[in-house]
Formats: sequence, C-alpha cells, structure tokens
Amino acid sequence: MKIKVGNSWFTERGIHLDIQQDGQSFIGEVEFSHKVDFPSKWYNPGIMGWYSFVPLMECKHGIVSVTHKLKGQISLNDRITDFTGGKGYIEKDWGVSFPESWVWIHSNHFQDDSASFTFLVAKIPWMGSFFIGHICFLYTNGKFYRFATYNGSKIKRLIYENEKLEILIEGQRETLEINVLLNISRHLRAPLRGKMSRIIKESIDSTVYLRLKGKNGNVLFEESGKRAGFEMIDKILTYFI
Repeated sequence: MKIKVGNSWFTERGIHLDIQQDGQSFIGEVEFSHKVDFPSKWYNPGIMGWYSFVPLMECKHGIVSVTHKLKGQISLNDRITDFTGGKGYIEKDWGVSFPESWVWIHSNHFQDDSASFTFLVAKIPWMGSFFIGHICFLYTNGKFYRFATYNGSKIKRLIYENEKLEILIEGQRETLEINVLLNISRHLRAPLRGKMSRIIKESIDSTVYLRLKGKNGNVLFEESGKRAGFEMIDKILTYFI
C-alpha cells in the first residue's frame, strides 16, 4: 500500500518527504528493513484481538511494524539528520475520535536489540456507556507476550506520582511490571469527532523500565527502554484509585 500526500509518500517499506511551505523545507527518504509483523489470524486479527470485529467503535488500533531498521536522511532546511542504524515502529488508528482518556507507552530502544514494547489503556465509549480496556505486548527474541482485556489479563495497579507512572499487569501465565519516568512533552493534534481539533501532550524521550515474571516468579525480561513515547490523559487514573 502507498499513501501519497502532496509530493510525499508513505509505505511499509519507507517514506519520502518533500514538504516546502511557509519558508520551510523538509526533504528526504528513509528506508525500512528487517520488519517484524504483529501476529494475526482471521479469528484474532492483530493487537485488538476479537475486539476488531466489534462494530460502531469510535476508534480502532493496529500495529503495522513491531520494530524495523532504518536507513536514510531527512533535512529540515539546511540541517540534515541521518537515521541510518536507527530503529522504527509503526502503529495506526482509524475512526472518528480518540477515547476520552488513555495512557499510551511505547519503546523499542532496549539493550536487547530485538525487544519492542507497547501498552495502551483507555476509557472506551460503548452503547451509551463505557468500559476500560487495555492492550499490551512485549516482543523479545522472536516471542510475543500479550496482555489484553480480551485474553483475561488484569491491571492490578496504575499509579502516577511525581512524574512517574507505575503499572502492574497480571496475565494467565506472566506478570509485567511497568515504570515510566516522564521527560519533556510537546503538544500534538488528535482527532475529535472527525476533526484534528484536540490538543494533547506527548513525550518521545521518556524512560520505561520493564520486569516480566513467569508463573513461578522467575524473571524472564528486565531492562530499561530509552526514547519511550508516552501519552497520558489524567482522567483515566480515576478508574484505578
């Protein structure tokens, strides 16, 4: 699939940017390789699982690339940034509005070069009411550990104090401890009833610490991830007090 916007295009294999307006020039190409796909089956299509089949949801979510390698450069006016040797991640949302409140975390910059992690919990409107749903995965060494509302995992703790978020998720076989230290955040536009009119805050330079334990308490994964993306709309915290 290829998406073209003006003179720029976007595919699963890379991007080409050619944006020149308001005295600014944003030009370059970045290629994607060694892409890891999120596992998908007809009865369990992607990160949303069987929720993908639920109609009339205002927003749906998908993982395009769990992790991939980068090669190429992009210039902003005369300043060139070389992305060669870096790592990428692609997800997508479609619908008319983001949820009223949520927490979103992602990082694939761990000492374990294969690792990638994403967590999302949100207040989801449904049939005149709402429910709190979550989706989460940790990918490492070719294996996916999945935690989600639809597979019976539970969020046992979600606390935010002093710029630090603590989360504990219990699954069928593993438990996952998540700690996020918030860094600088910037304003970002988000959809609201079909228009990009909502302003939220997002950090792309936070730090996430993960500890994955097996059923017997043995540690399966324990690392800190850098360059973590982090969004939090505070209202979601009220459902975990």
